[in-house]
Amino acid sequence: MTPEQMLDVAVEEARQGLAEGGIPIGAALFSADGTVLGRGHNRRVQQDDPSVHAETDAFRAAGRQRNYRSTVMVTTLSPCWYCSGLVRQFNIGALIVGESTTFHGGHDWLAEHGVSVTVLDDERCVEMMTDFIAARPDLWAEDIGE
Repeated sequence: MTPEQMLDVAVEEARQGLAEGGIPIGAALFSADGTVLGRGHNRRVQQDDPSVHAETDAFRAAGRQRNYRSTVMVTTLSPCWYCSGLVRQFNIGALIVGESTTFHGGHDWLAEHGVSVTVLDDERCVEMMTDFIAARPDLWAEDIGE
């Protein structure tokens, strides 16, 4: 699978989260051969749980893996420090980011620590987050800890 095809899975998840009344951030964890191990979306609102970010949701859905070094985390938005920590803690080898325009998270830090990072600057992701931030600035501020 190409990075763009992997991102399509995360975008589907982000759209689902938005349709549920949540924050439109989606993610998926892939094996090296492109198999989807787990997918998820930000469910902070839906589950009233501030720890259910898209990346953690996808990670949990993947279940236990013997080793994460060859896996790829794909997310529609640059990961916050919490999710960047997850990538680092479990030694996930690659990260594909849909966009980092609306939020510049920890992907530079991950790259400095050996994670292969690709930022796609995908217009779908930028537009989805820009529209959401304009419509729900209060919820966005809560999500990013402001």
